[in-house]
Amino acid sequence: MAIDNSLPLVTPIRVGVIGTGYAARARAQAFGADDRAQLVAIAGHTLEGATAFARPYGADVSDHWQRLISRADIDLVVVCHINSDHAAVVRAALEAGKAVVVEYPLALSLAEAQSLVALAEARGLFLHVEHIELLGGLHQTVKVHLEAMGTPAYVRYKTVVPKTPAPKKWTYNPDLFGFPLVGALSRLHRLTDLFGSVKTVTSQLQYDFGGSPSAQTYYTTCRCTAQLTFANGLLAEVLYGKGEQVWQPARYLEIQGDRGALVFEGDHGTLIQDGVSQPLTLAVRRGLFAKDTAAVLEALLDGKPMYVSLQESLYTLTVATAAERSAATGQTIYLEEGVDAKG
Repeated sequence: MAIDNSLPLVTPIRVGVIGTGYAARARAQAFGADDRAQLVAIAGHTLEGATAFARPYGADVSDHWQRLISRADIDLVVVCHINSDHAAVVRAALEAGKAVVVEYPLALSLAEAQSLVALAEARGLFLHVEHIELLGGLHQTVKVHLEAMGTPAYVRYKTVVPKTPAPKKWTYNPDLFGFPLVGALSRLHRLTDLFGSVKTVTSQLQYDFGGSPSAQTYYTTCRCTAQLTFANGLLAEVLYGKGEQVWQPARYLEIQGDRGALVFEGDHGTLIQDGVSQPLTLAVRRGLFAKDTAAVLEALLDGKPMYVSLQESLYTLTVATAAERSAATGQTIYLEEGVDAKG
């Protein structure tokens, strides 16, 4: 599904950023370093925080995202804040005729995300969901060596972050962050990009709220697992965890094929074939938001295609939503036959 921006955008593209966290800071730095863009305004959770954030860039401050979107001197709205607000902000920006970039997920609801894509398409507006995991050294290294492994058969993917004490922030609030594999959509998107369509999803979810769940807003520990069967026969196990009762950090990806295996632990990779281990060099993870931002500007100004399509992001959200249903019902979810990861 291709969506073209019909606005007559010229340099510099005037940008408004909603959010003041890590992703917003990386975006602001990328736009600030590129002559093709001008950072016009920032909107944050608090006026004080937004003012401090905007000062180095000489940008204006809006005390609410709605006021930022309503500005006539903004061409592109970049959404980098609480997951639960993504859909409302993106809809308002599209209805105001703006081009939009949003950090994943596009929405916590699949139906809402589909509606937003349809709205952008109907109005001929640019909409991009960031998936920088596809630009990183690990993912690109996997793609280079995947054929050498033969037919992929099994994947184990684990990302775990201990945090004591667990912070009382929106990323530890289920209502604001969303179901873990929806809020952290990249854990599944890496796999659907590599291996295609999913047939079945089974998922389990554990929260610990440090007391009575009914009396708490923020959890102290989260563990979410998913077992996926792909249309090509591959089996995958995914674990996402964070918080106080997650004792050892891990970034681990193992892919087994019929002629070898790829194993990644942290920033180190290994290709194993016939009992021989070959170290792999991974590119550094820094600068991924800058790469994504450059791709956005090239798409808006030169019409170049993005590295990821909206349909691909929507498909992964379909899989994540199936995991959410499975965790809630205790049942294996069968995805609709014929639905394809690449649209």
